[in-house]
Amino acid sequence: MMTQTLITLFERDLNKLKEELWAYQSEENIWKVEGNIANSAGNLVLHLIGNLNTYIGAEIGKTGYVRNRPLEFSDKNVPRTKLLKELDDTIQVIKEVLPRLSAEDFEKEYPILVFDKKTSTEYFLTHLVAHLAYHLGQVNYHRRLLDEA
Repeated sequence: MMTQTLITLFERDLNKLKEELWAYQSEENIWKVEGNIANSAGNLVLHLIGNLNTYIGAEIGKTGYVRNRPLEFSDKNVPRTKLLKELDDTIQVIKEVLPRLSAEDFEKEYPILVFDKKTSTEYFLTHLVAHLAYHLGQVNYHRRLLDEA
């Protein structure tokens, strides 16, 4: 079923994101930007945490999460341990919320308009997996380009 596939992909990529954070030789490099690289790995991680907790946690799971999207890109120097904890918490939200969805729920319209037209919940959750993978790739490149030995 779609539920287990999504949980597996979210969990895999969020755990990979945690591995990327641990791989930084210097914690301050998580927040480094240079040249045309506008977003630090830390800000991308905060963005993904906010994104998933909003669209899965708050909208589907009714967790009460309140997003501050501008802070996702302006906050700096959040300790690596805090980022890792928030990623673990996000995995837990996903593992608790997605199993509540029935096959019919996946076919229903996603509760809020995010794009220029309405989508099904299945489509939107698939988009969230792709969005996570996109930013995970950016974090990987950020680390390899800007993390100094």
